[in-house]
Amino acid sequence: MSTQVARVTHIIAESPTSFEDAIQVGFNRAVKTLRGITGMRVVDMRVSVKDNKIHTFRVEMEVIFLLED
Repeated sequence: MSTQVARVTHIIAESPTSFEDAIQVGFNRAVKTLRGITGMRVVDMRVSVKDNKIHTFRVEMEVIFLLED
């Protein structure tokens, strides 16, 4: 029987397009550094405003990944 241990790390990503794009940006960056990602959870969603318009969409995410033996 195999046992597994996971770790959670927080990341913040942003996009000028949408929350969905910000999530994809964060995921694409996370897979470059972390191995064994099993899931992600969006913890917070915010926008930055500039000149009375939405400037960027920001997401804070927890990235869950398995620790290697």
